[in-house]
Amino acid sequence: MATMGAKLAPPLMGQVFDGPTGFAGVEATPEWAAEIKRLARERNATILAHNYQLPEIQDVADHVGDSLALSRIAAEAPEDTIVFCGVHFMAETAKILSPEKTVLIPDQRAGCSLADSITADELRAWKSEFPNAVVVSYVNTTAAVKALTDICCTSSNAVDVVASIDPDREVLFLPDQFLGAHVKRVTGRENMHIWAGECHVHAGINGDELTEQARTHPDAELFVHPECGCATSALYLAGEGSFPADRVHILSTGGMIDAARAVRERSLRSDPKAPSNQVLVATEVGMLHQLRKAAPGIDFQAVNDRASCKYMKMITPAALLRSLVENTDEVHVDLETAALARNSVQRMIEIGNPGGGE
Repeated sequence: MATMGAKLAPPLMGQVFDGPTGFAGVEATPEWAAEIKRLARERNATILAHNYQLPEIQDVADHVGDSLALSRIAAEAPEDTIVFCGVHFMAETAKILSPEKTVLIPDQRAGCSLADSITADELRAWKSEFPNAVVVSYVNTTAAVKALTDICCTSSNAVDVVASIDPDREVLFLPDQFLGAHVKRVTGRENMHIWAGECHVHAGINGDELTEQARTHPDAELFVHPECGCATSALYLAGEGSFPADRVHILSTGGMIDAARAVRERSLRSDPKAPSNQVLVATEVGMLHQLRKAAPGIDFQAVNDRASCKYMKMITPAALLRSLVENTDEVHVDLETAALARNSVQRMIEIGNPGGGE
C-alpha cells in the first residue's frame, strides 16, 4: 500500500504536515481540486461530504448531504471505495450499509461529541434497568450502539419512529436530549426516557441568542435544528406570539434545504404573504454554504456564527489529499456488529419514512 501511495503521490503531498488541529499545508486551489478528482478516478472512489464540512470540501465532493442519505448513496454507488468527509460515526454508517466496500475517512481523529456521549456499555446498563423497553437511537451514534438498538431514527423521522411503537411499551431514546425533548413534546408520550447527551455545537446555540436575533430580525424566517439548545425557546417565542408561528421551522439538515428552496420560490413569485428574504439559521455554520447554493438571493444568517464543529473542520484539503494518495484512514466495523446495526437502520426504513438524516 505504501508503494502505491508513493507511486501516486503528487507534488502537493510534499506540503502536507500534521498540525495541532489536523493535517495542513495545502490550500484548496484549482490545482488541488483537479488532483483530488484525478486521484478519485484512479482509485475508483466516490467522495461524500457532509453539509457541515468546509465549503471547499463540499465543492469538490461528488455528493453532499446529511449522513444517512450519503451512506445510502454510498451503498448504491458503482465505485468500490468511499471517501467520507464527515465525522467517524458517519463513515461507520457507510461501512455498515456497504460492508463489501472500502470506506475511508480523511482523518480518523474526527470524532463527535454527541456520538461519544453514550457508549455501548452505558447502553447495556441502561437497558438492564428497563428490560422491556424499545431502544430508539439517533443515527448520530457509534456502530456498537446501533448494534444494541431496536430501531434507529433521524431528526426528520424521529417523531414517526417513536409514534410507530406500541404506546404501552417504554421507550429509551438516545443520545440527544434536545431531539428527545422535541419528540416527547410532539408525541405527548409519557413513557419515554431520554439520555442526557448533546452535541456541544448545537447545545451552545442558546435561547438568549435566538431571542435577540428574532427581536432584531422580526421579518425573518427561522430554521432551527432539533439538536439545538434553543429549539424549545423557538417554540416558546412562537407560542407567546413574539415571533410568528408560521415562520418557525424545526428542521433536519435535509429539511432545511427543502425549506430554503420554498422560501426562494415564494420570493421569486413576489408572494405578498412571503416574509423578507432573510432566514436565521440555528445549526452548525457549514450548513450555510449549501443553503446559499440551494437558494441564491436569500440572505441566510447564522443565529450563532461561532457554531463551528472542530471535528468536522478536521477534514481539510490536506487531509483529503492524503487520504486519496495513501488510502487512509480506513474504517472497519466487524461483521456481527455491522449486521446488528444494519437491522436497526432497516427497521427504521420499514416504517415508511426513511428520514432526511440528522
